[in-house]
Amino acid sequence: MRRASGSSARTARDSTPRSVPLRSLAMRSLSGIQPSGEAHIGNYLGAIRQHVEIEGIYFIADYHSMTSVRNAEERREHVHELVLDYLACGFDPTGSILYRQSDLPETAELAWMLSTVTPMGLLQRATSYKDKLAAGVPADHGLFAYPVLQAADILQFNPDIVPVGQDQKQHVEMTRDIATKFNQSYGREVFKLPEPQILESVAVVPGVDGRKMSKSYDNTLRMFWPEKKLRKAVMAIVTDSTPVEEPKDTKQTVFALWSLFADEAERKEMKARAAAGGLGYGDVKKELFARIMDHFGAMRTRREELAAKPGTVEDVLRSGAERARAIAEPIWAQARQAAGVGRVR
Repeated sequence: MRRASGSSARTARDSTPRSVPLRSLAMRSLSGIQPSGEAHIGNYLGAIRQHVEIEGIYFIADYHSMTSVRNAEERREHVHELVLDYLACGFDPTGSILYRQSDLPETAELAWMLSTVTPMGLLQRATSYKDKLAAGVPADHGLFAYPVLQAADILQFNPDIVPVGQDQKQHVEMTRDIATKFNQSYGREVFKLPEPQILESVAVVPGVDGRKMSKSYDNTLRMFWPEKKLRKAVMAIVTDSTPVEEPKDTKQTVFALWSLFADEAERKEMKARAAAGGLGYGDVKKELFARIMDHFGAMRTRREELAAKPGTVEDVLRSGAERARAIAEPIWAQARQAAGVGRVR
């Protein structure tokens, strides 16, 4: 599946959903997102918006979340909230497929089968594993074997391409290595070797403290927060102490966030205003809040409507799992047959 036309660096304001019927595509696009609570603006611009625009197979990676979340109710709530966010943002579950990873437990079986042919050295070279250890994340088997489960997520659908950011390219390359090892071990071409499709990078979305917007930093702006809470968070964005009458540095966090919701002409005008002096950071924050509310207004209303309909989320996930299973079942069967596990069919 091809990326949506145009640059992924388009502003939030001029983003228009486009899609191609999944059934008509010779290639399949696949991506997953971990459930870690209600999505924030960084999640929207970095992933959700693209998933809305491009039809494909998408999953809520609750198995993967088990490496960091150890509370069952918290995980279920995170899954529920994330699906509501996707639907509110315009995701069409009748075109694309959206399913919960654990609703296909055969994925875990396939991960075990793949793990038996995965060289230890391959996993030890995983950059993400090294980064997490360096950040103080406790080492466990789930964290170490994460790339094998990720390979199973991908290979069970035999996609031609996997759209990823540059930082995820290694995982797709590892998936190719694992698929090759399995095919060679059992003398059958069970799995395709998917190609990474590197997405044009979107500028890092800063949080209210200037660092990358992340739930782990507790510095997010969540587009579906109650209006008063969102306004308070916007007005708390960290700025320097430059007096109102002095020129302002547009590299400040508040300008970077504001620019995400402005077109090029508006950015030029804002830069001129900042350089001239007389522009207060508080004024920019108020404009940013207004633009966030304008951009997400219809989505906020839709989310409230969806949240008031019990069963909507589970209906979407159930249907998605059924459609995903129909695609994956023949590939699971080929892998079992090749490895000689399960009953002979």
